[in-house]
Amino acid sequence: MIPKDHPRYASLITREKLVDGFEKGLVAQEGLIAHGRGESFDYLLGEKTTEPALCAINAASALLLLANHPVISINGNTAALCAKEICFLNQVLKKSLIEINLFYRYGNRAQIIANELRKHGLKKILGIDSNNLTQIPELSSNRRTVDHEGIFVADVVFVPLEDGDRTIALKKMNKKIISIDLNPLSRTSLSSDISIIDNIVRVVPHLIENIEYLKKNSTEQELNYIVNQYNNKKVLKESLDILKSSKTLINF
Repeated sequence: MIPKDHPRYASLITREKLVDGFEKGLVAQEGLIAHGRGESFDYLLGEKTTEPALCAINAASALLLLANHPVISINGNTAALCAKEICFLNQVLKKSLIEINLFYRYGNRAQIIANELRKHGLKKILGIDSNNLTQIPELSSNRRTVDHEGIFVADVVFVPLEDGDRTIALKKMNKKIISIDLNPLSRTSLSSDISIIDNIVRVVPHLIENIEYLKKNSTEQELNYIVNQYNNKKVLKESLDILKSSKTLINF
């Protein structure tokens, strides 16, 4: 039992969710390593959502609302950490679809992840019916296998966790990419149209809140203005500056 007054309570709970997800078959061993790498950047961010991240979240919210065929891509870590929140985000957007897309596609992981999503009321899940699968050109990893009703024809793809090769390949297919990645220097962050430099467990609730607000208070013209005024290079630079000036480093 982790005491709630522990200074790193939220981070330790996140670790527990991933370990539990690994034991259930949701998370690959390699996913645990990936989380540890990202967590080191979160330390430097102060384990909080920064102003650049909020700016990116606002632009991502507007782009998702403007999209004709947005798709939310899910992997094991995402399902273990925030399946409920992702399903609610999908519900709020109404037009979006959720697709399971895995780098490590061994065993029945995709079905285990699908079952986890179904627990939260999701009915339509893409990426698990072999009859609907096709491949992304110029991509050799298992992530090249996508649903022809989902990522393959999407105009906007929301990539909640790092995936540089696929991001680059999807950009070549003229898709808009929204990513969440704690590392502003990753290929995912550098290649995305909107890079949210933050922890997924904080981002998704912010996205839900922001999308609900914009739906009620913004016109299509105003949403386009938000997207057109957004500068991803500026957000990445500001995020990197925060990491470089981190109080964690200064105090050390």
